[in-house]
Order: sequence, then C-alpha cells, then structure tokens
Amino acid sequence: MRRDSLFYQLFAQLPQTLFDLLGIDTPQGYRFDSVELKQTAFRIDGVFVPPDPSGTVYFCEVQFQRDNSFYERFFAEIFLYLRLYRQTFSDWQAVVIYPNRQAEQECFEPYQLLVNSDRLHRVYLNELGSLEALPLSLALMQLTVLPEAEMPTAARLLAERTRTEAVPRPEVIMELITTIVLYKFTELSREEVLHMLGFTTEELKRTRFYREVYAEVREEVYAEAREEGLQEGRAQGLEEGRQEGLQQGETLVVLRLLRRRFGELPAGLEERIRQLPAYEIEALAEALLDFTALEEVFAWLERSS
Repeated sequence: MRRDSLFYQLFAQLPQTLFDLLGIDTPQGYRFDSVELKQTAFRIDGVFVPPDPSGTVYFCEVQFQRDNSFYERFFAEIFLYLRLYRQTFSDWQAVVIYPNRQAEQECFEPYQLLVNSDRLHRVYLNELGSLEALPLSLALMQLTVLPEAEMPTAARLLAERTRTEAVPRPEVIMELITTIVLYKFTELSREEVLHMLGFTTEELKRTRFYREVYAEVREEVYAEAREEGLQEGRAQGLEEGRQEGLQQGETLVVLRLLRRRFGELPAGLEERIRQLPAYEIEALAEALLDFTALEEVFAWLERSS
C-alpha cells in the first residue's frame, strides 16, 4: 500500500489534519505544497506554507519503511529549503509520521540533538488512541495501518461518523475512506467498497466515483448511439431520429453499467432491456445501483412488465 500518497492526498484536501496531529489550533491560510529544491535532486513532498512571512513553515514526511539514513536526507532537504526560501517564513517545525516505533531508524547520530529537540515531532500511528475518540482526520491515518481483518468494521465506523458528525467536507472524507479500503482490498471494485461501507443509493450517486463512472460511460456510448439513431432516423425525419438516438444512448449506458457489475449479460436479458420504453430505461438506471446479483435485474423486469 502506498500509504505516503494517501497521506499527501489527505493533507492536500484537509490541511488542518497536520495541526490536529500536533494538537494545536488550526492556523488560517496554510497551503500544502510539494516543493522542488532547485539545483539539487531533492523534492520535499510535504510542506505546509504559511500565509505570510511571519508564520511557521511545517515540513511533514510519512515514513513507513525503516531507512537508516532517513534523518540525514530529511534534515538536508529542510536546511536547503530554509536557505532558498528564507524570506517566506519566520520559524520552522518538522513532523515525521511512522506506523510504529519499529519503523524508525536505529541510530540518530550525528542528528541526535535535532531529533530530540522541540523542532521535530515524531508521531507513531499505533499510539494515537481509539478510532472512536480520535478526530476523523487522525482516524483516517490510523485506518491505513489496521490489519485487514479489522479494516471493514473500522471503515464502516468512520463512514457512519462522517454521516452523523458535523465535519468539514464530508464528501472528501468519504472518498478518502473508500480509497484507503481499496488499497487494502485490491480485488474489490470501488462500487463494492462503497456498498460495504453502507452507502445508500442516494449517497452513492453523490460520490465522485459514481459521477465519474456514469459520466465516462455516458460520454463514450451516448455520442455513438445518438449518431447511429440520427442516421437511421433521417428517413423518418430529423427530430424523430434525434429522439431515437437519445433513447438508444440511455439504453447503452444502462447495458454498459450492468456489464461492469455482472460481466457479460445473457442475450435474452439484453434484448429485453433494449425493448424497454424510455421511461423504464430511466427507472432501471436508478434501480441498478441497488442490485447485487443478476437475478435482481430479472426480478425488476418482471415487476415492471
């Protein structure tokens, strides 16, 4: 699991997370950035830039594998940044996030003084506390290090907290929970993960996943079907052909989404769907989000006939 990229997504979407981690009030105006240090091969991925030169710049690194030269590199990058961008801040702090103490390098020399100073904050995720008690941003961090057996229950708990607590940008938190679970359960589709988290049909339709997938399928097949319908309809009149193209586009969208969920469709089922009138195609497009087996599609068609 590329946990570092997950953390940087979290920081980019919810910069206050770093300050939750440090237990301080969230300053206003901070911007999370990735900064290239010119004339070197260094790039600091986690820099919290203050809104004005009187503020404190924060450097943050996620370190899940032991690297016995980590502090050598980290402090070298920090001090090069301090030299190049000195006019943009008045003070600095550094944060390193570890899954546990065993992931930290063993020897701190010759940086012992810096490591043990109040400049550096070392965070061990397995020591943060219980998911129920942590702020959601920190609970998301802890979710990344849970064993696979514990993750579904924990993810559902965080999803429920997101629904019931007054949290900023709940849609971003839901997306991050889904992404973390997908990293752990690579055999699941994003839609399966969303259902595992207890999403209702309406909530699922509000997710970025649904909008992107549905828009992608619609864009891909809609133009094709519309053109096909227009060509066939020219003999019947332009407006009639346009309407036929629109309906064909909706039908192909539904068929494509069903194939994504259940694989190749039986020929008889596909033909039945193609014969549906426009209003039933629209109703099926709404209903298919709740289907977990192909038998439910047949049952829906029987009820609608």
